Amino acid sequence: MKIVTAAEMREIDRVTTEKYGVPSLTLMENAGDAVARFALQQYPEAKRITVVCGKGNNGGDGFVAARKFHEAGRDVRIALLAEPDDVKGDARENLKRLHLAPTIANSTAKLDANSRLFSEADLLIDAIFGTGFRPPLPELANYAIELIGQSTAPVISVDIPSGADADSFNVDQPGSCRSSAIVTFTVLKPGIIFTPLTRGSIVIARIGSPDEAITSKLGLQWNVVPPILRRPRNLNSNKGLYGHALIIGGSVGKSGAPTMASAAALRIGAGLVTCAVPKSIQSIVAGAIPELMTEPLDENARGAISEGALDEAEAALLLQRKNVVAVGPGLGRDAETVRVVRGFVTRCPHPLVLDADALNAFEKENTFLDGSRRPLVLTPHPGEMARLIGSTVKDIEANRIEVARNFAREHHVILVLKGWRTLIADSSGNIWVNTTGNPGLAKGGSGDALTGMIAGLIAQHPDRIVDAVRAGVYLHGLAGDAALSIQTEETMLASDVIAALPSAFRLVRKPADEFTWIQYGEQRG
Repeated sequence: MKIVTAAEMREIDRVTTEKYGVPSLTLMENAGDAVARFALQQYPEAKRITVVCGKGNNGGDGFVAARKFHEAGRDVRIALLAEPDDVKGDARENLKRLHLAPTIANSTAKLDANSRLFSEADLLIDAIFGTGFRPPLPELANYAIELIGQSTAPVISVDIPSGADADSFNVDQPGSCRSSAIVTFTVLKPGIIFTPLTRGSIVIARIGSPDEAITSKLGLQWNVVPPILRRPRNLNSNKGLYGHALIIGGSVGKSGAPTMASAAALRIGAGLVTCAVPKSIQSIVAGAIPELMTEPLDENARGAISEGALDEAEAALLLQRKNVVAVGPGLGRDAETVRVVRGFVTRCPHPLVLDADALNAFEKENTFLDGSRRPLVLTPHPGEMARLIGSTVKDIEANRIEVARNFAREHHVILVLKGWRTLIADSSGNIWVNTTGNPGLAKGGSGDALTGMIAGLIAQHPDRIVDAVRAGVYLHGLAGDAALSIQTEETMLASDVIAALPSAFRLVRKPADEFTWIQYGEQRG
């Protein structure tokens, strides 16, 4: 699903009407109806509903929703932040259709006099400004947003929380309306997906625009559930059908990282997984997972992988009957290991996933990272990305999309730039924005689990590498969200995320409902 700017969304609406013959009044009817259906579905106990409307099309969507609430038997109040004569176009038509008298609150004094509309509501609908808004907020709208903020009722935002810039990529965007959930229309906009405007649900309601009308120059797509996650396994299956992943990592004191990566690869469905670690920690890794095969690697006096551990002869033996290799978890930054990793990555003919210290091994030497000979997947966090390109974390965070796209293109790799809204960039310049996950994943071991999940999915889908990477990122975040049903963001561990993979698989295989959802944190029932 494409991500579009506010201007592109207006063009989509125009094309939908002029080329495809869907009246703009129908689009508004469908939008308001979607808001009402979502609200009634999610808040069935809400009897008193206040809809706060501006004079534009966002307010028009609110008028439609108010009419639907009234038809459903709810006690509906409408606060109109304008004179009725100031409402124009389709919004005016829907104001006429209301058969309800709105409270005219076209000044802060009138808003203040009618503050009970906010304080006594069981549910508030924010329909003041939509995606066409640009800061700053007018005084009247700002006061209405303050009153919404003072209320204890849940708030559903129509299209986008009022006061938010739909085109903003700023994670710290200030000043928008408090929101418990967002119902946006047709497709996502940058400000909705990159800015944490709500800790609740974001739903995308299709209101009538055909796919052919949806175009964007941003080159960004929402990382929806890749189809490979929905496919059932063949009844006549055996482990050989699902690949053999090799995980290379570990050093003295860091046996947990390769162990978690291996567990994740197994749990996500790889037929076989072998973990190659320094021989002094092999027994620790082998004892942690009965289903895991292990290989001992020669080590130096410091307990890190030694120069001869992955020379051509040893590497050839390790790679036999494997179809994907992940390198990095727990390797450490020993100088000898760095040389080993560089040589192995350069020679390895198999699809490779590089994380952690396998990435740090290429600090200031990223020209050796070339995915043109075989698929190469890199999974850096901003610090690792900064080291790879000789930049700073601040610069990476300020230019995440450009950094990811340019590096993936130049090096012919698939780049997973982790963080808030993890990005997946391929060598053609496509970027998918992932929306699963929560701050509980900000814990040691989380990246190791992701590495194992990606490797495990590539093992199963060697002909669909990009889809496998997208699926791994999606499932990793979704498992983190599912883990919140029994954990908190503070207590969640990487092992909890791996343990929650069964719940994540069940969630992606549930029948789709009428809305497309982005769900923060705990899953809806």
